[in-house]
Amino acid sequence: MALDSESFSILLDTIRRFIQERLVPAENHVEEYDEVPQDIVEEMKELGLFGLSIPEEYGGIGLSMSQECQVAFELGRTALAFRSVFGTNVGIGSQGILMDGTPAQKHEILPRVASGELIMSFALTEPDAGSDAAALKTRAEADGDEYVLNGTKRFITNAPRAGAFTLMARTGGPGASGVSAFIIPAALPGLRLGKTDKKMGQRGTKTCDVILENVRVPASAIIGGVPGQGFKTAMKVLDRGRLHISAVSCGIAQRILHESTAYARERKQFGKAIGEFQLIQAMLADSQAEMLAGWSLVQDVSRRFDLKPPHMSDPEISMQASCTKLFCTEMVGRVADRGVQIHGGAGYINEYKVERFYRDVRLLRLYEGTTQIQQLIIGRELLKSH
Repeated sequence: MALDSESFSILLDTIRRFIQERLVPAENHVEEYDEVPQDIVEEMKELGLFGLSIPEEYGGIGLSMSQECQVAFELGRTALAFRSVFGTNVGIGSQGILMDGTPAQKHEILPRVASGELIMSFALTEPDAGSDAAALKTRAEADGDEYVLNGTKRFITNAPRAGAFTLMARTGGPGASGVSAFIIPAALPGLRLGKTDKKMGQRGTKTCDVILENVRVPASAIIGGVPGQGFKTAMKVLDRGRLHISAVSCGIAQRILHESTAYARERKQFGKAIGEFQLIQAMLADSQAEMLAGWSLVQDVSRRFDLKPPHMSDPEISMQASCTKLFCTEMVGRVADRGVQIHGGAGYINEYKVERFYRDVRLLRLYEGTTQIQQLIIGRELLKSH
């Protein structure tokens, strides 16, 4: 699926204007009050941002992976909290249903997700299961034609906003084959939320624990209706999410570079702009080269992703998505560090936005699989194929 080139060009121009005219001016509000203004959320719904990756037949825009990455790049050029509002609807919250859900699940859930009426969240991580996702302990015990769920999920993005969760629970024995994916409405009896997490950065994003105590759901809540497929669903979803985050990383690297270049032109030391000093130019040049390398990698792998059979896993593409995520998220960390250095003491002061971007990008190396998990995936695939 993909939007025709003319329509996509109009969409991209509209999103760019929205970012510059509405989101960038609201960045200080988000930083100060730790929230995205509701009027902006409503405008996001009107623009169709909650349904970017959902096919038109379910009320979405139906972007291809490469088109989604171009939009994600633009969204990376402002505070990451804005993208987070609808990020789970576009990615990990909806894609499992789209890829593996039953026709009834798709028609019931996806139109509401695409419109923004329903915020979906993805609940995989637990207090004792993060990178080792197959070790999760949340259990779903069969009881007639229902399942009873007990357990705790941790650091769940958009949980305080969510109307439903794509939630992984153990229906069988140990390991990946015992995990099933469920659609869990947030309002069910026995489901409650922990306190909202206070994080290093990304103010305006919302995460918290999701606690399940004897939560009952019908067997039809299992995505695809087949137990034991949840881990496979999660891994397929993460391939797409890793490319999306890579594109976001390139976008925020571009924004940091823009802020750093502007400061280097204006700030004077020893009688001239610091941008005239070669060591400042070297830091700017390294950031520009790395950002372009990362963005080229995102564009290439996202096009390869679009060429594979829909909803099918491909070990080679998964490895390339991991390479992209590893490089781009590590790259933006280096760009942010140089940005602070170019700003000098001002780079450590909140008034200059490079300080908050420095904190924001640190998370990119952790979610959707840590850098170390990407290294393991890449190394394992190389040993298999060579």
